[in-house]
Amino acid sequence: MRPPDDVELPAPEFPPELEWLNVPFVRMDKLLGSGAALVEFWDFARVNSLRTLPYLQAWHERYASAGLRVVGVHSPGYSCSRDRDAAAAAVERLEIGYPVLLDPGLELWRAYGNRGWPGRYLFDRRGLLRDVHYGEGDYQAAELAMQEVLGEIDGDLELPAPLDPLRPEDAPGVRMAPQTADVALPGDRERLELVRDWTEGEDYIEAADAGAAASVTFEAGSAWAVLSGDEIDPGPYETDGTVVAESPGLRLHGFQFTPVPPSG
Repeated sequence: MRPPDDVELPAPEFPPELEWLNVPFVRMDKLLGSGAALVEFWDFARVNSLRTLPYLQAWHERYASAGLRVVGVHSPGYSCSRDRDAAAAAVERLEIGYPVLLDPGLELWRAYGNRGWPGRYLFDRRGLLRDVHYGEGDYQAAELAMQEVLGEIDGDLELPAPLDPLRPEDAPGVRMAPQTADVALPGDRERLELVRDWTEGEDYIEAADAGAAASVTFEAGSAWAVLSGDEIDPGPYETDGTVVAESPGLRLHGFQFTPVPPSG
């Protein structure tokens, strides 16, 4: 989505007290002038954030030499993804090569007025917002916007064709079927079928004993349970809609669903 032509929205500066991964420190004003910046708010515990990462990594590799600076802002939506070490481990595991800012208190999120995961913002060399998108999709339009701002820096720049869609549902103009809304716990507990005892926490339900189970009925491309606990790495795990605790203490933060691939 492009902002109105008569509105100039400057890029907020990165808060100096926040920690960075992959780099010592980044200033927005140093990224711009000779380049453009692509800022993406994401969370390793949200599957839609993970599904956009291959595009971010490809754009970083394609356009870094042309002046595009990709920055990931890890803004956790779950208590389990606030942990600094868990976020750092995810960045390493996912082989993210561009700078990542840790925003555990959602400070930069609020400065942007960000509305969801992922949230993508493209700024030109003047530091003005040129394109914004929330959620998955719109990848081709986003890449064309990047090429536009990079072409303003170097009019002789030779640019490749935009990336081919990685999934059928990523193609431009595809009409998506409705899917089940995500389950957020403990508020959506009534949407689940629960076996044995579960206790409620800040943003999860916790298995009181081994064999406790939680099931959800859904219509979607796939279902993912957001799990944490002493014996499991925090994050989303693909499931058939049922989670069974192998030991007490398993925390279920919710279920997330991916789009239904288009037929034909």
